[in-house]
Amino acid sequence: MTKMVAIIDYGMGNIHSVNKALELYGAKTLVTNKPEDIRNCDKAVLPGVGAFDDAMQELKKQGLLTVINTHIKDKKPFLGICLGMQLLFEESEEAKTAKGLGILKGRVKKFAYKKGLKVPHMGWNQLIKVKSQKLKGKSECPLLKDIPDNSFVYFCHSYYPETRGKNITAAFTNYGGDFSSIVWQDNVYGVQFHPEKSQAIGLKIIENFVHLC
Repeated sequence: MTKMVAIIDYGMGNIHSVNKALELYGAKTLVTNKPEDIRNCDKAVLPGVGAFDDAMQELKKQGLLTVINTHIKDKKPFLGICLGMQLLFEESEEAKTAKGLGILKGRVKKFAYKKGLKVPHMGWNQLIKVKSQKLKGKSECPLLKDIPDNSFVYFCHSYYPETRGKNITAAFTNYGGDFSSIVWQDNVYGVQFHPEKSQAIGLKIIENFVHLC
């Protein structure tokens, strides 16, 4: 039976490209901002482009905070993309007032301006796998199945998550220093890059998410 994937449309995501990528690998998708729709889906994707404060305000205004938390507590697979990944953390330097969802421990920080380092970080960069990670008895994050180490993916962001506590970093990327570019905690996955814009490697990551049990 094909599982339904909710793409949460709160007005701040690259919805069309994400939807097409999921459908390419046989996912039955539903683009929605209705809590009851998300509640009835087996998986959920939270895309995101824009500012942290605005995104949290929209999620709250549209009554989506509770259903996101419930989906995750029910152990259903959840994927945050770019800003959607950042919203999973506790707080962000970008936000003047809003706190994050607090699903993952850590803070979102802005890249420091350094000589030769452009902000935002925009373009292709490498994923370096964390080989020592052994969550749920697996040697690597399920999103990274059949993804070669040092593969290139496409980034467009000025902020990045700084995790704390339990090691949830599945892959990191270097840009003026290392930052978490894929995080994984139980049924929750986050990618700082745009898999829907990352050609074959990004599409393989999407395929891996579609095939998660």
